[in-house]
Order: sequence, then structure tokens, then C-alpha cells
Amino acid sequence: MARDTADVVIIGGGIIGMSIAHQIARRSNLKVIVLEKGVGLGEGSTGGSSAITRQRYSKLESIRVARDGNLIWRNWAEYTGLSEPVGTFHDIGVLWMMHDSIQGVEADKDRLVAEGIDAVMVDAADLKNLYPGVSACMVPFDLTGEIEHECADGDAFLIERDTGFFDATGALLDVATAARAGGVDVRMRAEVVDVSVVGGRVTGVTLADGSSIDAPMIVNAAGPWCNRISAMAGLETPWELVPTRIQVLYRALPAEVPRPVPVTCDAPGGVYFRPEAGDGQIILGSLLEEDELELADPDRYNQTADRAFIDTKIHALHHRLPDLPYVGVPGGMASLYTVNRQDVLPIVGPTTIDGFAVVNGFSGHGFKESQVIASMMAQWITDERADLDTDVPMEFFSIDRDPIDIAEHTVLA
Repeated sequence: MARDTADVVIIGGGIIGMSIAHQIARRSNLKVIVLEKGVGLGEGSTGGSSAITRQRYSKLESIRVARDGNLIWRNWAEYTGLSEPVGTFHDIGVLWMMHDSIQGVEADKDRLVAEGIDAVMVDAADLKNLYPGVSACMVPFDLTGEIEHECADGDAFLIERDTGFFDATGALLDVATAARAGGVDVRMRAEVVDVSVVGGRVTGVTLADGSSIDAPMIVNAAGPWCNRISAMAGLETPWELVPTRIQVLYRALPAEVPRPVPVTCDAPGGVYFRPEAGDGQIILGSLLEEDELELADPDRYNQTADRAFIDTKIHALHHRLPDLPYVGVPGGMASLYTVNRQDVLPIVGPTTIDGFAVVNGFSGHGFKESQVIASMMAQWITDERADLDTDVPMEFFSIDRDPIDIAEHTVLA
């Protein structure tokens, strides 16, 4: 069968793998091959991402990763080198409606501002002026409808004014185009079935069609399939990386709902939501760990949202957007991401197997972090820097770190 060679083989053609390929190509002449087992790009986690680019995190390093990523999203054409990129940044802001005191919200704001992020604290009156369609109620909302609800406005809210969301599929297509322009070989229907290791270091991969590629560097960017790839290499890791089914609902956002509607993280309702790019639809997901459903097999799962999920969460949306009419039938979908059960942060970088690197376990943060994680990996692989590079050390996410203390193991982290 055919035998090929490369300097770097990247397993997984989602936003993480393709962005690493682009970042390597923009600073080196290394021969890079990306292997994607699907028939097209975006069939894994990327295609189902809400692609929110928020920067509020509990750990300073994560804030900086998101901040550096946000700079790239805001300068996308420059970064990709494309005169007419497909992906678009939607600069609508992120509204945080959390159960924090005024002092807590102010401390959050100060922490973000100190990192160069455009964050402000507002009260209920300010909120209603900025977003007249958004209720300022902060009374916990019973999604079952069994407990009668009486609204009461909250005292303080946080707004990130310099962020919003990106087109996930457009971003993936753009970095793939940029990577190919830089000489990267992207192969579809290229499922890896074996990772060769000789004397403690990788030597290449074998594909399902019997062909093989010799390479001294293999990057596992396989998303929910990452455990399968690591097992092929014989990598033993203490991290519990779990393929996880997550759901979103979507429904029409008619003209009678006052604009603008920001990206909103709604703690009383246990949900987040944002408008779609055309502003005629809204999508909503859960903030709750209990709604992350562990999967045994990422190749087999129900890709339609559960009716119970839709029927419950829609009440939280109507509570937060009280002018949203009760008309039409909301729909929904399910997709995957990989949750790191120990600390919900990714593991990134070299492993105990020489030449075998991992970029896995993003726990729902992968899209917004993709370009910065790719910057870290490309700097490590090529020992070269490029414009818009991050200075956050890759070691913060290393596979041999101790689990980092995170207050809440949720998608908010």
C-alpha cells in the first residue's frame, strides 16, 4: 500500500487541528498533513459549537487565552491572510447575569479590565436602557413551572463590550483555506487505525485504507475520539477525558423582541443564549453540569435535542426575554465535546511518548481558545513566533500538571 512522509501529522480536522496546521504553516516550511476521518470539515465538535468568544474565566491564564483569542477573532482577515474570509465576528457583547454581590461583580470587572478587556458593571436601570428586551430579574427560576415566580431586579451585572460570537463553520473553512495556501495537505475520509511507536517515540500512522505516513511528530487533535488515538499510541494518562453529548434549542427571534440582544449568560435560568448571525433566530444552551451527558461511543448518539430539554429550557428563555411570543415550535440539536472531569481545562503539549503531542479535553471552551492553543503548539513545534502570538505558557495546560482548583466544573469554568 501507499507510504508517505511528513514532518507533522495532525489527527483531527476540526477547529483545533486545522488551526494548529495553519499556525505551523504561517511560520515554517514543515510538511504538515491533517487527517480527518469524516467526509467533510466540521462534523465533530466544531460544527455544533455556539462559538461564543467570552473572556470571563475563573483562572487568570484562561482569561488571557480568551483575550488573546478575541484579538485574533477581531482581526480575522489579517490573521488568516484572506481578503474575503467566510467567517465573521459578531461584536454584540456578552452579558453576565450571575448570582454575585455588587462587590463580586465589581471585582470581576476590575480583573478583566486589568487584562485589557473592555468590561463594565451596570445596574438594572442601565441594563434596561442598553438591552430593553432583556429582563433584569435575578430570582432563581423554576423551570418545571411548579413554583410560582415573582420577578425582582438584580443589583449589578457585568458586560464584556468587546466580544460576542463568531461563525464556527466559517472560521474552520477559513483556517483550512489558509492552511492549504500555506502548503498543508488536508485529507478527508482518512481514519487513523494505528499509531506506530518504536523505542518510546512515534514513527508514523496507519490509515483504514491500509496506507501509512511516516512522521516524527503526531498531534492528537481528535476531539471526542482522542482517547481512541492515545490508546493506539499506548499513552497512559491520568486525565479522564469524556465524550459528552450537549444540546441546544433554537427558535425564531421575531421583530417584536426589542434589539439588541447580547450573548447572555443567565444563571437564574441555568442557560446561555445568543442571536444567530442573521438576527432572525436565537439559540440556547445549558450552563448546568447535569445537562452534560456522558457517551460511551462518540460515533453513535442521538443528534436531535431531547423534547424534554427543549420544553424545559424554553421557559428560561421566555423569562429572560419577556416580549418573546409563545408562537412556533422550537427545535434543537445535539453535538459533542470532550469534558476533562478533573478540572475542565484542556491538556496540551508533549507527552511521555517522544513526538506524540495532545490537544484534548477542552470541556466546551475549544472554539474560543483554538487559535491561541494553536499558537502555543506551533511555537513549540517550530520554535518561531508570528504576529498575534500569545505569551501564555503552554505548560499551564501540560499533561503532567496537577489538576487545577476550579470552583465550578461547568462550561463556565
